[in-house]
Amino acid sequence: MSEELKRNSRSIPVKIKDDPYEVVVWRNGLQHIGEELTRVGIKTGTKILVVTNNDVAVPYAKLFLDSLKKSGFEPKLLVLEAGEDQKNPESIALIHDAAYSAKLERGSLMIALGGGVVGDMAGFAAATWLRGISIVQVPTTLLAMVDASIGGKTGVNHKCGKNLIGAFHQPKLVLIDPATLNTLPEREFRAGMAEIIKYGVIGDSKLFTLLEKSKDLKNLEALDNETLEELIHLSCSAKAKIVSLDTKEGGLRAILNYGHTFGHVIETLCGYGNWLHGEAVSMGMIAIGKLAIQLESWSKKDYERQKALLKKAGLPIVWPSLNQEEIFRVLQGDKKVKAGKIRFIIPRKIGEVEIRDDISIDKISQFILSLAKES
Repeated sequence: MSEELKRNSRSIPVKIKDDPYEVVVWRNGLQHIGEELTRVGIKTGTKILVVTNNDVAVPYAKLFLDSLKKSGFEPKLLVLEAGEDQKNPESIALIHDAAYSAKLERGSLMIALGGGVVGDMAGFAAATWLRGISIVQVPTTLLAMVDASIGGKTGVNHKCGKNLIGAFHQPKLVLIDPATLNTLPEREFRAGMAEIIKYGVIGDSKLFTLLEKSKDLKNLEALDNETLEELIHLSCSAKAKIVSLDTKEGGLRAILNYGHTFGHVIETLCGYGNWLHGEAVSMGMIAIGKLAIQLESWSKKDYERQKALLKKAGLPIVWPSLNQEEIFRVLQGDKKVKAGKIRFIIPRKIGEVEIRDDISIDKISQFILSLAKES
């Protein structure tokens, strides 16, 4: 690791037995991507397909490609349309077509430069091109930085549900440049904050307290660089620890889905893109928090602390108007259903959750009905 990197970055190891890698948080590190690839063992002359979208390409693509070329790599750029609605099999075909045109080989590389949608699609395309080539994640949204880029979950949406098509494919490197958040729309920033709040609830009460001490969480200007980078570092460290212990969501890793079960209901029934992922997760956290109160799993006080943080981040907390039967249908088709039982990540207190699949169908139905009455 170069002396400049040591001074200006923080590295978080993801200790997966067969595929260990680093998450490097480095302000202005985007212009050093070529050096970083060399550092982690990518050979000079490697063919690289950089997958991004039009929102990211304008401010960052030239800088990024110049760094790759300077380090002796052979990059090609593919610019996709932006939006959750683009996360579909047709977009994967476009990436595969570009991989063929770029003559990517098994020793070649794909790089995802963008948010979670780009990361998921490029990761899945890399996992399925020539039965799997390397992927590097360079997230440019807060949500992708602290969540989607780490852990190797890739995929696209199916018309019947979110991320039903996918694969586990660990990256060779995750490079996070917080400076890219300067061009991120405020709504996207708030959506990412939902995932940071999630980490506080599921396993890091100190992170939760740090968020509570912040005067405002609604936009980038409300946080100084040091605080922002500490929030990113703590969140990435939390996810790295969990995915290292449970690579393919066999047990513990399921707690990362806190707020997501009901969040995916909203995304599926309201249409992908009408609510941002983090916004749906926020409403999902409120919903599961209410269920936890009904189950006497956690206190009303902790529920109100969670709600107050979500409000401080400017996130939606009111359940949308949805059909009760449709909600139940989507819940039963969720990826987290096991042996026909719906699994929920239930909070016990700030910093602790549990996985439960023993909630009766009647209890779930009654709760869904109560949500419908509130909307």
